[in-house]
Amino acid sequence: MPFNDLLGAGSISGSGMTAERLRMEVIANNIANANSTRSANGGPFRRQDVVFAEVLGDAGGLADLRGVRAVELVEDPSPLNRVYQPGHPDADAEGFVLLPNVQLPIEMVNLLTAARAYEANLRAAQTFRQMQEQALALLRG
Repeated sequence: MPFNDLLGAGSISGSGMTAERLRMEVIANNIANANSTRSANGGPFRRQDVVFAEVLGDAGGLADLRGVRAVELVEDPSPLNRVYQPGHPDADAEGFVLLPNVQLPIEMVNLLTAARAYEANLRAAQTFRQMQEQALALLRG
């Protein structure tokens, strides 16, 4: 078995932690812009989400899982919220304002699941490290 394969579990957990950290940052950005009626693209902020993909290696012609990576940051195409606020500076002629399509309860649940996935990857990496330390101790003694 090559030496790189011995560290495969650690790199898989590491890639999972990196991907989930990015997901948490995007969710935090969504929450921070939940009431932003102006964005760099013009118009109200649109909720964003991260798309993940598996990282595959080659194990003798068979696909071999090597981790996960973020491949794309996409905007949510769901409709924007239209709210009647005639005094708002971004209100149209009828007094309606387009607000972001961010729903705070959904974002909080997504943040919680991303944090739990991060913790699960961290626990897997810690367990793998403990197993390596025990194996080295057996080899020494």
